[in-house]
Amino acid sequence: MSDPYSVLGVSSGASDEDVKKAYRELARKYHPDNYHDNPLSDLAQEKMKEINEAYNSVMRMREGGGNYRPGGAYSGAATGSAEGVRVRSAINSGDVRLAEELLRAFSSRNAEWNFLMGSVCYRKGWLDDALGYYQTAVNMEPNNSEYRQALAFMSQSGQPYRQYGHGAVANQGCDACDICSALLCMNMCCRCS
Repeated sequence: MSDPYSVLGVSSGASDEDVKKAYRELARKYHPDNYHDNPLSDLAQEKMKEINEAYNSVMRMREGGGNYRPGGAYSGAATGSAEGVRVRSAINSGDVRLAEELLRAFSSRNAEWNFLMGSVCYRKGWLDDALGYYQTAVNMEPNNSEYRQALAFMSQSGQPYRQYGHGAVANQGCDACDICSALLCMNMCCRCS
């Protein structure tokens, strides 16, 4: 999804009432019931889906009280700056490049900046960096539950480090690295004989 504020036609600084008003106007215009037996009904349905997703995203970010699941969407908790709301929106929509660009424009490297940079790194698969940024965010604002939850996730289940052959759980299977390693070893053995 593109920037939810753009989809709704409002700025990120718009009031909740302005966001709701824009949503209602767009919903009236594009509601699929208005296009019954019309060749544009499929387009209207897609547009309505996009409008609903944008509205839900903006309202989740504004309501707060949720938490971030690294690699997933924010389920609320946009309690930071207006800049942070835009970065969160970019992360939610999968636009990591835009999120990084917005982070470069931040006026300070505060706890929120470190948390969001950790989220960007997580999305890129840079787990060591993500862990470091989350740790810095928690050190700067130890009472922020959103930051602590992200750090806990990385420390417990994010598994930024994987020691090959250690800690395997029965019936867990193998991953692509295990298969590639085994094939490389077999290839080397076949060539040596």
